Amino acid sequence: MNPYQIYNPQYYDPYTHYDFDYYSQQQNFDRQPALERRVNQLERQLQVQKTELDRQNKEMGRQNREIARLNKEIGRLNNEVTRLSQNDERHTRRLNRLNQRLRTVENRLNIPFQATDGEF
Repeated sequence: MNPYQIYNPQYYDPYTHYDFDYYSQQQNFDRQPALERRVNQLERQLQVQKTELDRQNKEMGRQNREIARLNKEIGRLNNEVTRLSQNDERHTRRLNRLNQRLRTVENRLNIPFQATDGEF
């Protein structure tokens, strides 16, 4: 018997010594299938989330390309509107000059002018 309670590997008293390592290993062994199931479940969940994110990224890429195409079309339409507006301004200035010339001719020829006349 070891009176000083110094560890001696040859000394083992089954009534006073309890093998904690074996007990903890046994608990871990009992928990192992549950842990493996949980890890597998989390891995599947991650895979589903990755697949969903990949799908969303692909959809966002398609939407971004569509937005870029629509922006290009809007730019083209804006250029067309600007061109038509400038054309309209040119025609308006030309009509104003023609109206001034017409009034000058009417005044020289003493032709009465009425704004409600539909005829010349």
